[in-house]
Amino acid sequence: MENMEELTGLLIEFYERFSSWEQGVVRETGLTLPQMHTLEIIGATGNLRMKEVAEKMGVTTGSLTVLVDRLVRAGLVERKPDEKDRRSIRVGLTPEGRKHFEGHHLLHLQLSQDIAGALTPEEAERFPQMLTKIMAQF
Repeated sequence: MENMEELTGLLIEFYERFSSWEQGVVRETGLTLPQMHTLEIIGATGNLRMKEVAEKMGVTTGSLTVLVDRLVRAGLVERKPDEKDRRSIRVGLTPEGRKHFEGHHLLHLQLSQDIAGALTPEEAERFPQMLTKIMAQF
């Protein structure tokens, strides 16, 4: 690519805009962004071991424990012993947690539709593959 400065600027601007959008929609829920991300991961993948959630979020299990403690107190998440490994704890959404997840997920689906709508059909078809390649850099 000829102009790395331009690409760098666009990536920074995209990150800032996406972050601002995400913070705006989460602010209305009364949750923090990390709390909502925790609900998203658990809601999208089902009951997970704490270690698995931490890995998906890129945080330590200690940091996740603090987040999950707050979500348990808020009635959004519940802990259960892992049936296959009693040393592990699984976390899942409560019915109230599922409501938060589903509402936020609908906002993400709408955003995805809006983004895809700004692309040609061919670009929209290739976009997920391109994002997958980009995310592999992290």
